[in-house]
Amino acid sequence: MCPDCEDFARTLLLLGQLALYADTTGADLDFVEAVSPSLAVSLPEPPPGTFPPGYDPNDSPPYQGEDL
Repeated sequence: MCPDCEDFARTLLLLGQLALYADTTGADLDFVEAVSPSLAVSLPEPPPGTFPPGYDPNDSPPYQGEDL
């Protein structure tokens, strides 16, 4: 596995575990609020093949109520 692939997978796993923790009774939501943005920003570029060729995340239909 390429180094970026391993980092990407590990960071996604941590984000998932943090989301599960946030839904538990008695979770420290201040901790979740402090850590989740840092984890999200630390995501490396997705591994090759994650998205189809030519995929543009900014090219999507407008949200309901959004001007065209």
